[in-house]
Amino acid sequence: MMDVMRFWLNMGCDGFRVDMADSLVKDDDDRKSCTCSLWKKVRAMLDKEYPEAAMVSEWSNPELSLNDAGFHMDFYLDHAGNGYNRLFRDYETLEKYHVFPIAEDRKNTEGRDRSYFRKDGDSDATAFLSDYIPKYEKTKDAGYICFMTCNHDTPRPARTLDETELKIAYATIFTLPGVPFIYYGDEIGMKYIENLPTKEGGYTRTGSRTPMQWDGGAVNMGFSAASKDKLYLPVDENGPSVTGQQNDKNSLYNVVKEILAIRGKEKELCADASFEVLCSGKDKPFVYKRGSLVIMVNPGEKDIEYTADYPAIENGDYEEVYSIGRIERSGSKIVLKAQSFAMIRLK
Repeated sequence: MMDVMRFWLNMGCDGFRVDMADSLVKDDDDRKSCTCSLWKKVRAMLDKEYPEAAMVSEWSNPELSLNDAGFHMDFYLDHAGNGYNRLFRDYETLEKYHVFPIAEDRKNTEGRDRSYFRKDGDSDATAFLSDYIPKYEKTKDAGYICFMTCNHDTPRPARTLDETELKIAYATIFTLPGVPFIYYGDEIGMKYIENLPTKEGGYTRTGSRTPMQWDGGAVNMGFSAASKDKLYLPVDENGPSVTGQQNDKNSLYNVVKEILAIRGKEKELCADASFEVLCSGKDKPFVYKRGSLVIMVNPGEKDIEYTADYPAIENGDYEEVYSIGRIERSGSKIVLKAQSFAMIRLK
């Protein structure tokens, strides 16, 4: 297998996404000791022969994948009730959506979608942080926990989030530590297509695997000039497209480009730059600090206040780097209007 990897790395491949990385050795122990031992040998080979190459694991257990197995990155997967799930897809913890057993303390007994990024979710960042922060603290010196907009196994976020909700969600995960991943089409808000016939074992996942929608005025949305019956899956002819959003400065597509451009320019938003949670909780915004940058998030329908313990904010001695929605300042208090995101630089 290492020779196969060498072949592709010599062809110019930058690295590998490793599917089901924790299942390499069957009947392994709970710590995946044998699996981790083999991956460490692969990592040693990469470090010696291809030091610029990287591996990201489909594991979602960073303590094992990063600390023990030697992966550079680990996907924060959509597991029912975990921190990532509570941000985007809390509806999956509702009983009617249960596919796999869910721990009692993670079950949703309220009967509604409490996802943090839903404007009517009426939740806060606490459930996310209680899962994420311990994992981050234990692994931040070994590698990166990777937030993703979606993947081929997960319903697209546009299934339940509208455009403004998506903007705030992406702005948040693109400014957190680690390496963010965008699943193709999420940058334009491609929809999850319900009730598609399963294809190659896709089952309910099939609806997130439809062709990319490039051009709303072209055949098959610009994906292919082939006849429709030749396509792998049908194109969503009524969905968004790249060409339909390119010239709209307020489109989801351009918001994603703007935030990623800021991330690329600001060293304090790098994968391993410092991270400190300043505020979270019921009826409070989610506020975190990355170097001199302070990021404030209010995805809800109500205005909320943040009392900042920084003289620079109280004196208005800061620079607004980026915002979605509106924020207002009154002394040491900042009011985040409904559905808002703001990034400021303390001077």
